[in-house]
Amino acid sequence: MKFLIIIPTHNEEKNISQCLDSLRNQTFRDFVCVIVNDGSTDRTSEIINESAIQDSRFHVLNLETSEHQPGAKVVRTFNKGLYSVDLKEFDVICKYDADIVFPKNYLEKVNKVFELNQKAGMVSGLVYIRNYRQNPEIRNLRNPNENWLDFSNKNQDWVFENLSSKNHVRGPVKAYRKECFQDMNGLRAVLGWDNLDVLLAKKNDWEVVTIKELWVKHLRPTAYKYADQKAEKLGQYFYNIGLNLPLAMISSAKSSFKNRSPKEFFMTISSFLKQKEQRDLSDEEISFIRNLRWKEALKNIF
Repeated sequence: MKFLIIIPTHNEEKNISQCLDSLRNQTFRDFVCVIVNDGSTDRTSEIINESAIQDSRFHVLNLETSEHQPGAKVVRTFNKGLYSVDLKEFDVICKYDADIVFPKNYLEKVNKVFELNQKAGMVSGLVYIRNYRQNPEIRNLRNPNENWLDFSNKNQDWVFENLSSKNHVRGPVKAYRKECFQDMNGLRAVLGWDNLDVLLAKKNDWEVVTIKELWVKHLRPTAYKYADQKAEKLGQYFYNIGLNLPLAMISSAKSSFKNRSPKEFFMTISSFLKQKEQRDLSDEEISFIRNLRWKEALKNIF
């Protein structure tokens, strides 16, 4: 199988070289990587151009700086890279982040799942971050002598980034079988795109697979980039993925209970009710998502 890897990037001079080095060292070599530079103002452009010179599999697409819109920006940048190639040449489409370091067998393992399981529509490993709780002194430090390609993890310096289930293919490491990607009608440029794609893959009878023993290093942990607007964004997200008010209330209650914040519940629902834009979903897609979420909610109750 042949992979198309698209890496949207903006001001990633501290991370992009480690990411590209890890891809250059993959045991699976049948891929093309398009790095989409979204108007970087640091040394990102210089670094990625050097990579393209060193390896013909790497290509650079330079854009003017786009407007910052949570969720939408990264998908639109990704799509620019997608439109720059002929998809007929590829079997798998990957959207990878610029701050990810891959073990040398990562693409080989992902490729094997796609080849052995013809129903696998989305595949990834797990995302790990620095074990800051165990080693708080390394939070903002970079060891210049660190071997980024060492995944032995002998001292448990890297731990699972616990933002979602280990069964969820995370936004930084998305890999889609081309037919699944086309059945989903691509990625939707909205906040919550990286959950919406999973729902749409399932709607089209594709399986979502995470390889539990395979993991990547996330150099710039997600945490929650919009923590000060968390409830507002959560309400927008629930709306974007097609939930109705009862489902939004159930999901909001779960989140506020987890975060021990009753205030979050009311702020999230208030934000949900304010959303008026046309959803980027068909009636059929909305119906499927709501039915699926009801089944999941009832299963958790009973």
